Amino acid sequence: MPEGSFGSRLKNAIRQRSLQVALLLWILLSIVGWLLGRGTPRVVDAIQYSSMALIALLLEIGLVARLTWRRPVPDLGQRAPERSIALRETLWLWVYGIVVLIAGRGIGLHFFGEGIALHLNGSLVGATRVQTPAELFTWSAYNSILLALIPYVVFRLRGYSREQLNLKSSNLKNDTLVILVVLAIGILVDLTGPNIFQLTRRQQIVGGSLSFVLHLFGTDLPIMVFIYAILLPRYFRLVSPMTAFLLGAASYPTMHVFESWARYDTLQHSVLSVVLVFLTFFPAGLMKSFLTLRTGNAWVHLWAFHAISPHVTVDTRLIVHDFNIH
Repeated sequence: MPEGSFGSRLKNAIRQRSLQVALLLWILLSIVGWLLGRGTPRVVDAIQYSSMALIALLLEIGLVARLTWRRPVPDLGQRAPERSIALRETLWLWVYGIVVLIAGRGIGLHFFGEGIALHLNGSLVGATRVQTPAELFTWSAYNSILLALIPYVVFRLRGYSREQLNLKSSNLKNDTLVILVVLAIGILVDLTGPNIFQLTRRQQIVGGSLSFVLHLFGTDLPIMVFIYAILLPRYFRLVSPMTAFLLGAASYPTMHVFESWARYDTLQHSVLSVVLVFLTFFPAGLMKSFLTLRTGNAWVHLWAFHAISPHVTVDTRLIVHDFNIH
């Protein structure tokens, strides 16, 4: 990111062709989603909510930029290998990830009647079925082992340090400040809807603990390691900083194409599902990508914008229901 005042940085960002293309694609996705989903209030509401979320998170990104103003911007591209190796590692990791996602969908459908995705059925959007404890533990173990543990071990064995994988803080004090501020905002937003504080004390303690552990291993660590520890530095090696930032954001919805509510039985449902996945998850991906590129520490996004809010503050209700905790 360039040096200079906040205003000059903002103007420079707006001039970036990749950002202009991303904005155009967002508008086109919204139009396509509205056309395919018109007459369906839930789809229209989702499109409207995604636009509101995008605006709110862009404002929050501005806040984080102010909180980190005095810090040098880490050069994530220098943490990746030379271009040909970075490209090869990026392509092979995505091939591996696609295989894991497709296999998870097949395994989940065979054993549980619903594919293994990066989120549980009902996460954030309301459950359509009750999941068994065996299914929940299988989901968490499958994702954590195949999308977090194995990629982490492989790249560590390839000689990459924790710093090169964006897993080491260069400014713990400022990282902590960013985490606390972003987390506080997330919790305040979560309090406006169904949340953990509407449960009994026992449900809060038992269900909250289970939700934290299951989601930490089932979605938080896989996203952190796969995208923001490994892929993001390689994006910065391969393309311009703005394009890399946007690729980091777009990688997040890409990992969620098999969400429980996505339908691929017809062409219209398939297109609409992909559109809604990107409209739903791209704003959050922007925040995760920015938190990581600005601090150089992928742990920041996990603690500030994933593990606690919303997966404890909101999704504890889901876990309490599935485990029948009274």
